[in-house]
Amino acid sequence: MSKGQQSGPRLSQIRALVAVARFGSFGEAALQLGLTQPTVSHAISTLEDELGIILLVRGRHGAQLTPAGKAVAQQAEEVLHLLTQMQQTANLHKGLHGGEVRISTFRGAAANLLPPIVAQFRERHPAIAVTMLEHYDFDQVEQQIRDGKADIGITFLPTGPDFETYELMRDPFWVLLPPDVQTSGSTLTWEQVTTLPLMTYPEDNSCFVNVHTYFREAGFDFKPQYQFRETSTILSMVAQGLGAAIIPSLSAHPVPPGVGVVQLPSPLERTIAAILLAAALHPPSVFAFLQTLQQYLED
Repeated sequence: MSKGQQSGPRLSQIRALVAVARFGSFGEAALQLGLTQPTVSHAISTLEDELGIILLVRGRHGAQLTPAGKAVAQQAEEVLHLLTQMQQTANLHKGLHGGEVRISTFRGAAANLLPPIVAQFRERHPAIAVTMLEHYDFDQVEQQIRDGKADIGITFLPTGPDFETYELMRDPFWVLLPPDVQTSGSTLTWEQVTTLPLMTYPEDNSCFVNVHTYFREAGFDFKPQYQFRETSTILSMVAQGLGAAIIPSLSAHPVPPGVGVVQLPSPLERTIAAILLAAALHPPSVFAFLQTLQQYLED
């Protein structure tokens, strides 16, 4: 598309410019936007190409706005402010000027999936209160929904027929290797897996059940050397060279320094979903949060 055909800066470019202007760093801007640094850099570069001006000077000490960049960044801030006002006006007409959303979730999602989504939702709907209840595993999440103590549950599929389900993402299981274990590739063989001193969660955890079933179906016994209820303990043990762990990627973040991440001999994953109690009356705020959740994961 030629410059004469451009319809104007895209919202992603505007948000990237404002973030870099605020933080003076492509890396920090990417972190705040939930994007990769190359994505933010590309957004700025294409915006500069389309406008025909240099907006930022990149250097060892960060990114500095040029005089033209300062003027454009100020206008970009105004655009985002107007968009927020537009959303708030629309919310008033959708019944989203108040209320509450109660979320029940398992720990991995509470730590590594939901925080930026909740932050984005609160920015869009500042009048809606959000509470988050964190649980050890999915069965406690689902019981909270059944008991009417939460509106939205973050759990795994399959689930019971009493729920409406919204599939969100696939969460693969990883093998975390201690710093002193080296492999020649990114995928382990069964011989390598079965000779590792393994650690995982206790038998009452769904992750243990998933891994135990995975081993059994492949014709192997799953006999972990250590079992811990807390993910932080597992990660610390691996980092100290006391064994390898098989845990889902959502639970593995942040991976400790020096710890290697490799794949199982064949894929093992769980399907993360949002659930609502079927045939129940839900306020508009609940569906607004679901929309934010799905949009965030699609971007």
